[in-house]
Amino acid sequence: MIESPVRVGTRGSQLALAQAHLVVAALERSGTAAEIVVIETAGDRRAPDTAWGEGAFVAAIERALLDGELDIAVHSAKDVPTDEDPRLRIAAFLPRADPRDALVVRVGDPVRTLADLPFGSRVGTDSPRRTGFLLACRSDLRVHPLHGNVDTRIRRLDAGETDALILAVAGLERLGRAERIAERLDPVIVPPAPGQGAIAVQVRVDDDRLAAFAAPIDDRRTRVAIEAERSFLARSGGGCRAPIGALATIRDGRLRILGGYALADGSAAAIERIDGPLVDRDALVAALVERLARSVPGVAVRPPDDTGRAVRPPEVGGNGRPRVLVTRPPAQAAPLVDALRALGVDAVAIPTIEIAPLPATELHDAIHEAESPSWIVVTSPNGAAAAVGAIADGGTRSSPRWAAVGPATADALWEYQKQRASATSCFTGR
Repeated sequence: MIESPVRVGTRGSQLALAQAHLVVAALERSGTAAEIVVIETAGDRRAPDTAWGEGAFVAAIERALLDGELDIAVHSAKDVPTDEDPRLRIAAFLPRADPRDALVVRVGDPVRTLADLPFGSRVGTDSPRRTGFLLACRSDLRVHPLHGNVDTRIRRLDAGETDALILAVAGLERLGRAERIAERLDPVIVPPAPGQGAIAVQVRVDDDRLAAFAAPIDDRRTRVAIEAERSFLARSGGGCRAPIGALATIRDGRLRILGGYALADGSAAAIERIDGPLVDRDALVAALVERLARSVPGVAVRPPDDTGRAVRPPEVGGNGRPRVLVTRPPAQAAPLVDALRALGVDAVAIPTIEIAPLPATELHDAIHEAESPSWIVVTSPNGAAAAVGAIADGGTRSSPRWAAVGPATADALWEYQKQRASATSCFTGR
């Protein structure tokens, strides 16, 4: 027992705190007193309806750990970037919970499986991985971004903003919300995120004392499985936001790895399995990535460098062609992805932005305050839709002339004008 409690750093969300309490309980069972310190992260500060990037929930906690404000950091293993800070190490993984994803529907909904969802159902998720595999299985589904913590998403589901959610089983169980699970999705349908269901305990690499306190709570089987999955993710060229899934299991001294890769628009997906001795982990991972690379464009093998880290020139894919990440929303990414592939580019759709309409009253009021604008200029097709709607709803008393930046915006402006017959008098023609 040490003189002062070990400071365990975590986010302040309900799920993060639940996970931190599991770590504290494990430490105390092994004879180490511990206390929780809450750290605000970039992921916590983001607007409720914006997507988060890789490391959004990790960087601030790692910084506090490096600065000595914490002794131990707690993360969801799936959130830890594959390119770890060399000054830090994961000293322990708690025993893994159920790694699968879950289908969640409204209370009383008769739907109990993914197959039961009616044609065209809306499914909310902010994960490119879940989006890609869902659309590969059910191309009719309307998968849309739905952000927020678990309770927020469930409230939005119950309020009718979507017809179903895809959430991690482990998170629902740790929050006491397992009764909301309609179906635990087979990893063959939607492979989980590498590390999903596991809790990572991180320390400074030069702090052997804290590593010794964490060692008794390290679950060896979980560590072997998670390290295999993270190796697969790194060799596939992906981070924690990539549409890549993996699940490693151990049985009778053998390692079995399921790996999957899907394009975020669901137009292509592949899942493969490999099995072999535990000691052959690296060879098994490399072979699995090679199999998937032959099935889905965009998977690039990343051979390890002298330090053992997987590396790949960022501008070139594993097949020697340039590789481009398309960050547009799923509905708008497909034309650009197709055009790039036609030019011989490995285009991978990983949506990191969402187009959300400005509240109608705000845009209406802004145009109305201009009183009698002689010109209205729109700079994008999305802006054209919003502006035409505001004018059509009586946002100005004049008949302004319109200008568009670029032919695509001009085409969209004209089409929206035709669709809103009530706005026809606001236009002088194309």
